[in-house]
Amino acid sequence: MTAAANMKAMQADKTVYGDRIVPDLLDRTVARFPERTAIDFMGRCWTYGEIGELVRRAARGLQDAGLKPGDRFGLCLPNCPYFVVLYFAALRAGAVVVNFNPLYTESELTHQIKDSGTRFIAVPDLAMIHDKVETVAKASGIDRIVLCPMSEMLPWLQGVGFNLFKRKDHANIRDEGLHLRLKTLLANDAAPDPVDVKPGDVAVLQYTGGTTGVPKGAMLTHGNLTANSGQMVDHVAAAWPDEPGWQERQERTLGVLPMFHVFALTSVLNYSVETGTEMVLLPRFEMDQVLATIKRKPPTQFFGVPTIYVAMNALEESRIPDLSNVRCCISGGAPLPLEVREMFEKRTGASVVEGYGLSETAPIITCNPLQGPVKANSCGPAFPGTIIEIRDPEHPETLMPQGERGEICARGPQVMKGYWNRPDATAEVFTDGALRTGDIGYLDEEGYLFIVDRIKDVILCGGYNVYPRVIEDAAYHPPAILEAVAIGIPDEYRGQSPKLFVALREGETLSEDELRAFLAERLSKIELPREFEFRDSLPKTMIGKLSKKELVEEERKKHA
Repeated sequence: MTAAANMKAMQADKTVYGDRIVPDLLDRTVARFPERTAIDFMGRCWTYGEIGELVRRAARGLQDAGLKPGDRFGLCLPNCPYFVVLYFAALRAGAVVVNFNPLYTESELTHQIKDSGTRFIAVPDLAMIHDKVETVAKASGIDRIVLCPMSEMLPWLQGVGFNLFKRKDHANIRDEGLHLRLKTLLANDAAPDPVDVKPGDVAVLQYTGGTTGVPKGAMLTHGNLTANSGQMVDHVAAAWPDEPGWQERQERTLGVLPMFHVFALTSVLNYSVETGTEMVLLPRFEMDQVLATIKRKPPTQFFGVPTIYVAMNALEESRIPDLSNVRCCISGGAPLPLEVREMFEKRTGASVVEGYGLSETAPIITCNPLQGPVKANSCGPAFPGTIIEIRDPEHPETLMPQGERGEICARGPQVMKGYWNRPDATAEVFTDGALRTGDIGYLDEEGYLFIVDRIKDVILCGGYNVYPRVIEDAAYHPPAILEAVAIGIPDEYRGQSPKLFVALREGETLSEDELRAFLAERLSKIELPREFEFRDSLPKTMIGKLSKKELVEEERKKHA
């Protein structure tokens, strides 16, 4: 397809998917299903009508407190009702939401607050989150901290218990004047002033993980976010073409992925709100709590990263949850090894498909069909209204022939506007209007995308490209292996050679010689790791994805 044809198709897709603002998703569902349960948090429930009223009051309260259109409003919250209410309220007031990981260090908070220009930030009254935010607030430019009381959103008995017996966990408020308590924010009965928000306006600054340098804020517009939600609606609807009323049946999503991460922001929050789904929210992934919640409120939709599926596969047979009623189960955030998928499906009864995306695309750009051919180790065809191109990494103006490997590039209504205050980085990441993902992959004859690896992770071994994912996929075959990560280490002769880190399942044994012999039958000599290291566990990011950068840094220091 020519660049001109690509652009024409993309413009058409924007008309279809990118013509709404995020508050429209909630307004439509509140009007249609006001009595439906919107949120279940630890057993306490709110209807869509109640959430709509809280959003209205909160938006008015934020305006009265001085929040103006275009101001940046930070959310430093775990999954909870406050996240949902303040997300929609800030957007209704015309502000730009900035997502913060509650586990950030003070230096990470300071950088993101200053870089984004965040003026207001919402935090729970938990010492581990609030106290570090208050410490850096004034010096970073924060005007007000919106304080959200945990006890008031818990079931009554749990709330009393939190107030009486968890005092060491309570926030230590040192500057009362800096704080705006949620109760005060909601103490009004006036509608918010109308704000002229357009689909092309920035709605969210979603900061990248920083694996390629200092984190940058991806500018996701209202159109980007509502487009990806709409694309997801169409993707799910395509699985049940003979059920035209499927949206009238209420689904239930287990919301354990953190909503400050873009995968959950779309799949758990925006998509659920658009379809009137019940969100069963959990503040973190804690296995006993997850299993009890699944038993109490069996989900029909489940979204996870590979480490969640790995953790469930490691459970004793008696603890495996019955997920046979799950109709929509998607893995994202990182490649899902075939062995992990097959074991999860066999043990839980749920069919899981793999999707692919990134922060810069709100995030989904490809996904395997929920009903239909799911190809092993593929993350599926392009999402509705999305165009995937494979380009020469060294000469990105050149499109690669079908079936050949190259850099994955994407066009579509979900592709970001650019990086916040980084025109240089924005220019580098686009080529001919297409977003460069930094991933290597290829498209088969049916348009299914296969990701080979990250460009920056490719191991340059004696003039050959060795892809860590090939090694990792092979390493997941032995039942004893729970997790595997491959990286490149210095090699005087080849320049680099592979090293494999593995963690074994509890109670399992596997020697280095056994693993080497096993892999020697499945990998070429150039791909076979030169070194192996067994660990109790492997590093993970704050959302639970396996992380390589810590291992790379360890090896760099070791070989320095």
